[in-house]
Amino acid sequence: MSQLIKFDKEYNKIVVGVDEAGRGPLAGPVVAAAVIINDYSGLEEINDSKKLTEKKREKLYEVIMKNCEVGVGIVREKEIDTINILNATFKAMREAISQIKRDFDIILVDGDKKIREYENTQEAIIKGDGKSVSIAAASVIAKVTRDRIMVEFSDKYPEYGFEKHKGYGTKQHREKLLEIGPCEIHRKSFLKKILGDKKG
Repeated sequence: MSQLIKFDKEYNKIVVGVDEAGRGPLAGPVVAAAVIINDYSGLEEINDSKKLTEKKREKLYEVIMKNCEVGVGIVREKEIDTINILNATFKAMREAISQIKRDFDIILVDGDKKIREYENTQEAIIKGDGKSVSIAAASVIAKVTRDRIMVEFSDKYPEYGFEKHKGYGTKQHREKLLEIGPCEIHRKSFLKKILGDKKG
């Protein structure tokens, strides 16, 4: 049994792991996932999604979707600009949790902050995606879901290379922003340092 599975089992409760993907990018949504693990089969290799290859994440995504109860929350870029990224992240998390239909005892949320405007029992776990199997599972679901969204956007906006950098502020992405300006899915509030007074 992996250390991540042991961590969750020690609660001796029904836990929901919650994590997000996409707080830092310049474009696209923030995506949160909530996961209750019904069956640990095939999850021994799971870890923080950032430490897994894309191929491994895709494989684990299918296992998690099959063996777990999963909720996904998505907050788009225009709302991120309106309510700020932290509030948008909490909103996506609340939306993801609302899709969980089973009763549960406690939310384990990755990071150092509990979810705002959420009343149920919860615990913030720093670097939780490397400690808790349910948080790690949520990190995989959130990351794969968001990456797929950004690949779809790359078909509509091929000039930005979203399929490669997924909206993060890579050198290529920043140079393209300076060259042609932002598109519809860019977070305008994130671009001020790059574009200055240039309007998209």
